[in-house]
Amino acid sequence: MRAERIGRRIRGRLVCRVGRQTVALAAALLAVLTPCSPISIAAAQGADACRAGPARIDRIAEVGLRGEIRLASGARILLDSLRWPEEPEAAAARAWLEVRRARDLTVVPRGGPDRWGRQRADLVPDVLLGDGEPDLAGGLAAAGLAAVDPGEADALCRPALLRVEAGARARGLGLWRTPLPEARDGPGLRAREGRFVVVEARVRHVGERAARTYIDFVRRGEDGLTVTVSKRTWRGVLEHGLTGPGLAGRRVRVRGIVEIRRGPAIDIAVPELVELLDEAGTEDGRRGAESGHAEGRGTGRDR
Repeated sequence: MRAERIGRRIRGRLVCRVGRQTVALAAALLAVLTPCSPISIAAAQGADACRAGPARIDRIAEVGLRGEIRLASGARILLDSLRWPEEPEAAAARAWLEVRRARDLTVVPRGGPDRWGRQRADLVPDVLLGDGEPDLAGGLAAAGLAAVDPGEADALCRPALLRVEAGARARGLGLWRTPLPEARDGPGLRAREGRFVVVEARVRHVGERAARTYIDFVRRGEDGLTVTVSKRTWRGVLEHGLTGPGLAGRRVRVRGIVEIRRGPAIDIAVPELVELLDEAGTEDGRRGAESGHAEGRGTGRDR
């Protein structure tokens, strides 16, 4: 009954009640919650995946081991645009969310449910969180307890979270306390098969082919990382000002699940996941996708 009363209260209400918050806070919320910037191709490629449904009030009832959140209404959700971490950060992320269980949250669904009936959503508290984080996904990313990732969605609905994550990485928080995997460490990447990784490295070669583009981080014959990008996603990368010749020799950040073919490989599903870095390892002003699983069966070594 409590959940039903909460649900009735929010029906038809806006996500942000600006009357109770400053204009600056409203602007911050819009910056973080906006699905895609005017130059993002998410609106073109993933409009359905990022479309916001009717907002409602609910509360966290339970946090599952793999990040599934059961709400007081019985709905099962996943925080949008985040990858749930492995242990020990997973325990810390659950504890972080458990503290918020007693609070009213505005639930903003994104797209449709997945194959298990879980809904991706943004969860925005009625009262700001401890350090001023406007929502739960932003709070976890800011604490270094989760990495940004679209998961099975066709688009990264909240590319602004990449900036939030970058702040946590610069401070060495949570996930970012340990060094990132090395793109040239073939054995180390092989040991991470099936796991999500974030890698920063210098591009050795970019091969554009009819079906997909290959971004190599090692010379031909060496054991290291190759990133494959589908034709559709590569078009998005090009739309944001990056080209094959322009990437060669530059430092980039990529992320995804490690697969083993002839060598370690990652498939890039959305343009935002190719981030151009400056020489200090921070985001370049012309960063790949934000200036806004592809099927791949080969790596740079297949050519």
